Amino acid sequence: MSRPYRVNSPIVVGVDDTEAALRAVRWAALTAAKHHVPLHLVHASGFSDPYLIGFTVPPPEMFKEDLQERQRQALRTAEEVAAELDAPSVEARFESDAAIPYLLHASRDARMVVVGSSGRTGLAGLMVGSTTIALMSHARSPVVSVRRDYAAAVADDTRPVVVGVDGSHLSVRAVGHAFAEASLRGVDLVAVHTWSDTSTALLEERRMFVDWEPVRDYEMRVLAERLAGWQEDYPDVRVEREVVKDRPRHELLERSRSAQLVVVGSRGRGGFRGMLLGSTSQALVHHAACPVMVVRPEKHPERV
Repeated sequence: MSRPYRVNSPIVVGVDDTEAALRAVRWAALTAAKHHVPLHLVHASGFSDPYLIGFTVPPPEMFKEDLQERQRQALRTAEEVAAELDAPSVEARFESDAAIPYLLHASRDARMVVVGSSGRTGLAGLMVGSTTIALMSHARSPVVSVRRDYAAAVADDTRPVVVGVDGSHLSVRAVGHAFAEASLRGVDLVAVHTWSDTSTALLEERRMFVDWEPVRDYEMRVLAERLAGWQEDYPDVRVEREVVKDRPRHELLERSRSAQLVVVGSRGRGGFRGMLLGSTSQALVHHAACPVMVVRPEKHPERV
């Protein structure tokens, strides 16, 4: 099977003036160092910056100049943070475009797009809300959400990478990215397959008619088949296989407590008015205890 990343494709990070953004920069810088690829730091807010919303007339030029200087300072600080973490080939860009369209465009050539949650409204804050969900619903590359309450990223993190496997073609792509991340980080991969998405009550009722063991054996074979090709490509990665009687969102949220990254696939369909993200993906983005990578359907078949 082909590797999931293009050679030397950059990691792109959305930057603003919050501590949450700096945590995303730290995570992305360490990841860029492990991937040995360029790191692109971008501040893109345009006229959708929350400070400009609500003005019935254009704000004074002095106000805009002061705001731009603060934004440029945020980029300079992000550059310093990335340099301290030995990220290779750091490039910082200040863009006048709005965040969503610019980052979606950047995702076409990115290895991944990383955003942090500041918990404030508006596009420049890159909160877990419209911007993050829009990117995860429409970006070409995987998108990683780093929430503000995560522990600081560390270079020698030994916790595993966790991937959700549902047997679909999309989850196979997620498995590929998860294997790549586990290999580059030198950690184990925990592959979690929940064989039923029903509620616990319905599951218990079903057990009156279906013997659990044969079903579990079948689901274990399904999981093994989904992992086989990638395991051959990444023989250095030790894989722990878990077949669980549970809803995927609950199991993956629990697993996120002891993981350094959770990887899931999401179809992410609909326009910006109805930014739809799979329920499992959305639950993880909002509540997981570690960064979450959401992998969308393949739009660029060429991969090396």
